[in-house]
Order: sequence, then C-alpha cells, then structure tokens
Amino acid sequence: MTFTMLRIVLLVIATIPLSIIALLSAPIDRTGRTFHTVTRLWSSLILWMFGIKVRTKGADLLDPAKHYIYVSNHASGFDIPAVVVGIPDDIRFVLKKELTRVPLWGWALKYGPYITIDRRNARDAQRSLDEAAERMRHGASVILFGEGTRTRDGKLQSLKRGAFTLAVKAGIPVVPVTINNTFGILPRGSLRVKPADIEIVFDKPIFIEGIKGRDGEERLMKQVQAAIARTYFQP
Repeated sequence: MTFTMLRIVLLVIATIPLSIIALLSAPIDRTGRTFHTVTRLWSSLILWMFGIKVRTKGADLLDPAKHYIYVSNHASGFDIPAVVVGIPDDIRFVLKKELTRVPLWGWALKYGPYITIDRRNARDAQRSLDEAAERMRHGASVILFGEGTRTRDGKLQSLKRGAFTLAVKAGIPVVPVTINNTFGILPRGSLRVKPADIEIVFDKPIFIEGIKGRDGEERLMKQVQAAIARTYFQP
C-alpha cells in the first residue's frame, strides 16, 4: 500500500466518527455552529494529513459582523477543505443533491445546515434557492462554486447565474473568492495527492443595493468573474 493510500484509509477511519458527531449535532444545535466546527476540524485534518497549507489574502476586507455570499472558482476536491479552513466565517455550502447519498458523510450533509439542490429539477432548485435566501436573511453566510463544476484543464470557466440570483433574492453582499494552486493537487482520475500551498484571495464585498432583475444579476456575475480572473493564476 502506498503512503498516499495509507493516508486515505486513515482519513476514512477518522471521517466515520466525525460524520456521526456532525449528524447527531444537527437536531440539537439548530444554529449549525457545532456542525461547522466539526467540518472545520475534518477539513484541517485532511489538509494536515496531506501536507497542504492554506494562506489567505484580503480577509481584512471582510466585516466579521456581517454575512456574505462567497462565490469562488473550483479546480479540485481540495477546494472544499481549503475554503472551510480559510474563510473566517460560519459558512453554509450550497451543494448538489447527489452528494447526500454517500453513507454517513452524505447523511450528515443532508440533515445538517447545508442547502442541497437537485439540478435536474428546476422547481426543486428554485425552492432551494428561496430557502437559502431565507436562511441568509437570518444571519447565515453561504459559499457557492460559481462555475457549477470543476475545471477540467485548470482554466477559469464562465460563472453560472444561480449564485447571483440568490444574492439578489437575499440582498446580501457578494464576496469574490479566488482559489489558487489546487488544480495539480489531485488530478482527475488519480489517487495520488501532490502537496502544495493553497492561496485564497478575497476581493472587496460587492453590495447588492440597486441591483434588480436578470440584467442586474448578469452585471453582477460579470463583475465577480472579472474579480476572480484578476487574481487567478493557472497551475
């Protein structure tokens, strides 16, 4: 067994009790803070086991008393633990429904404070966005991978409009987030993890006042796309 495979096995073993704790916390702590604390512990463990460090830029632009919609690029499975550790906020993921079918970990996602979307069902997806907007108006921050799926070649893809529809619905500021140097850590189709330092760059929050309708959402989308592209570098 290679060293990478050994670490994966150890990680799976560690994930089981953490998933159980997260799952049990969901009905007890409705704020989701315990769930997020466990998720952050799990994320820190992943990064530590594979020798990956996360450094951030621009966190001083964020007001800890406010909540935001964070919109980032997506290049690797390691983006998830990186943003959990790197974003100084109690964040909620908007994630695809298929992930909730994974035993234990997926069940924790399903019954925890995260928001799931069935992208194959337009009515369900719209209902999920409405739910996310309502949660945010009551003090939750949300993160979305704006491209919708991971890049296949390391290049930044076009952003999808869903994140910006949510921002306008909720009236919550959007923070463009650039994740750099994750594409080469775990290439598609490989189980070999290549340690690297991940950089997370926060841009200035974009306030939603005065932005309305589809045209406003598209202008906001272009603004966030430009902000991420400005600080993104290819591996």
